[in-house]
Amino acid sequence: MIEQNAVEAVAAVESTASKAMTWLSSNQELMIQYSVNIVTALVILLVGNWLVKKVAGSVAVVLKKRNLDQTVVDFIENMVRYVMFAIVLIAALGRVGVETASIVAVIGAAGLAIGLALQGSLSNFAAGVLIVTFRPFKSGDYVEVAGVAGLVESIQIFSTVLKTTDNKMVVVPNGTVISSPITNFSRHDTRRIDFVIGVSYKSDLQKTKEVLTRIVKADARVLPDPEPTVGVLALADSSVNFVVRPWVKTEDYWPAYFDLMQAIKEGLDQEGIEIPFPQMDVHYHSAVAKAVVAEENKQVA
Repeated sequence: MIEQNAVEAVAAVESTASKAMTWLSSNQELMIQYSVNIVTALVILLVGNWLVKKVAGSVAVVLKKRNLDQTVVDFIENMVRYVMFAIVLIAALGRVGVETASIVAVIGAAGLAIGLALQGSLSNFAAGVLIVTFRPFKSGDYVEVAGVAGLVESIQIFSTVLKTTDNKMVVVPNGTVISSPITNFSRHDTRRIDFVIGVSYKSDLQKTKEVLTRIVKADARVLPDPEPTVGVLALADSSVNFVVRPWVKTEDYWPAYFDLMQAIKEGLDQEGIEIPFPQMDVHYHSAVAKAVVAEENKQVA
């Protein structure tokens, strides 16, 4: 019985081997063709990947020569890399016999489905492209967007990263950035500082104007052109308000702001010009007080 089973097993193996050899013999050309196609596809992938890196790197070099922001350069370089690699991948798959038309159709259908599911993300991506294209700001600019102010650290595909003055990271979706007003404090080389200084109604207005003008022009950071503006802005409830508007370089804005504010206070004090502050006058009438005390005494009695 054991010998019979062994014989049958050997016969089965021989039959399988014979069929395999027959299949290999009859499909030799097909196997060679597939082997060549697979090798060719691998070559396409390797060479294509090398070419993609070279082209993307060349694009980055050209953009840098045009003095574009590094964030914009990285954004465009990555886009070129992804698009070209997708083309190389489709070419390689087509070489091994995969229908590229079917791949494109599948990618299109998948893209439509993903687009419907991720409308917000796609809108943020489109907004990122608009930011990179129109460049309302760049990395390192101090901006205010969507109620958040800070330095632009990076412009990513779906969001913009800001760093606030107290060292917090704020991530703002690109769609929100585009749909809200954008204030770029760093775009121009100069900025104007606006002070509103209130003095007493008893003060000599001409003297006050001269003192404020002298204090402002004494600071070396204040630009002579445009000339600082000093004038009466309003007659307020308890003060005469002067507007003081010097121009400084953008990088000097806050240091000059703080120093000038202190200098104005000290200069007005030295000249005896009063800076009023909120106060309340209480008038005491003795006759009325006596009547109130008498009435209270009657109620007690």
